[in-house]
Amino acid sequence: MEAIRPYAPLLVPLAVLQLGLGLFAFVDLLRRERVKGPKWLWGLAVLCIGFIGPILYFVVGREE
Repeated sequence: MEAIRPYAPLLVPLAVLQLGLGLFAFVDLLRRERVKGPKWLWGLAVLCIGFIGPILYFVVGREE
């Protein structure tokens, strides 16, 4: 635990950013009627792939 302490000022904002991005993507996925591909698969990607899942959803998965 002591090895992580010097990196805490960097890790805490990154964790908050990841949580916020994932939450925003998941709420957008639930509210959107149509997406490219199955919704359940995008939900798994958003929840399980970290930063890349929500970014992929916003770039590739949404139908405008």
